[in-house]
Amino acid sequence: MHFASFIINTVAVKSLSVLEAVPEIESSLVEVEGRMNEVLRRQYLMVVLGGAFLALAATTAARAQFAVCNNSLDVVNVAIGMEDGQQFSTEGWWTIGSNQCSTVIRDELTKRFIYVYAHDVFGQDVLNGTVDMCVDDRRFAIEGTQDCWTRGYRKAPFLEVDTQAVSRWTLFLTPQN
Repeated sequence: MHFASFIINTVAVKSLSVLEAVPEIESSLVEVEGRMNEVLRRQYLMVVLGGAFLALAATTAARAQFAVCNNSLDVVNVAIGMEDGQQFSTEGWWTIGSNQCSTVIRDELTKRFIYVYAHDVFGQDVLNGTVDMCVDDRRFAIEGTQDCWTRGYRKAPFLEVDTQAVSRWTLFLTPQN
């Protein structure tokens, strides 16, 4: 019995030692929990500030002055025309995929009317324009709208878009019925 009582006494002493250590362990856990909460608060703050920064950056990047959005199922090529002082000029091409947008004028709009020509990859006109201006088959910037053919360009029917004199405008190209 002497051996059994030794084991019981040893277990009782070890249990007592563990119980005495519980308050110390609890205070250590509270301290660790406090540190973890502080770390979590800092991480949360970093996520919130990062999100705010991204939102601000997205807002700044989204300041498209004149954008064209292609809501059709086909890829389209877009050219624009504007009045530059006493004459018109045209510029192109922007290739815009299905359900995509492209900013074609990055500066704030200063003219009320912007002229847009668009055709699909098969060469079919997408807009019903009535103002003839010059375009080229490759990327271009053309001054003037007269004598397109004699200057090596071709004539295309641009749609007049009334931006109502606002500084930003988005044109949505939709499939024709």
